[in-house]
Amino acid sequence: MAEPPAVDAASVAREADRLRALIDERSPHADAVRVVAVTKGFGPDAVAAAVGAGLTELGENYADELVAKAGAAAGAPTGIRWHFLGAVQRNKVARLAPWVSCWQGLARPEEGRAIAARRPGATVLVQVDVAGLPGRGGCAPTAVPALVEALRGEALEVAGLMAVAPPGPPEAARPGFREVVGLADRLDLPVRSLGMSDDLAVALEEGSTMVRVGRRLFGDRPPRP
Repeated sequence: MAEPPAVDAASVAREADRLRALIDERSPHADAVRVVAVTKGFGPDAVAAAVGAGLTELGENYADELVAKAGAAAGAPTGIRWHFLGAVQRNKVARLAPWVSCWQGLARPEEGRAIAARRPGATVLVQVDVAGLPGRGGCAPTAVPALVEALRGEALEVAGLMAVAPPGPPEAARPGFREVVGLADRLDLPVRSLGMSDDLAVALEEGSTMVRVGRRLFGDRPPRP
């Protein structure tokens, strides 16, 4: 497997400052917005660079990468909170449970039961499918209230909703983001995990309280083998 590209800590710090400025400019409640730095595809130097830039909420899509990076960083007094952003596979929950602070992307009650069995009271987000495309994760907006209720029944902390925008220009994400924020309002859920590197401004304008940013901070990631 090819070595991951090196990460320039000074560049990450500059981009983190630009990101904070964008949040201040575009978000109506900038103080509430949290940044999840997505280190997927990069090595431990990305973790160190993010923490050095004041970003201690880190996201990974793959179980192996999260466990390896979390284990390597465990001895340092960094206060890192790991977010698992990928689809929840029940056979990998046991490995992830000691490390994950927030599970983003729940789409079925069975996933919640698997997490609750290993990490009672865990913080989770429900993924809303705003694209309606085959192969995309999440549940239909109409199914969200029932899923939230089912996950609460497993004694999980359902903190909010997340969504991935459909392909296309950033403006195409606006209706879906607006729908998710409306759902979160109706269900009294404070976290709205919306927006990635390409559609941050739209997500912030529509009320995102959590953005998931990788390429904008670290550069292009290598293709996954």
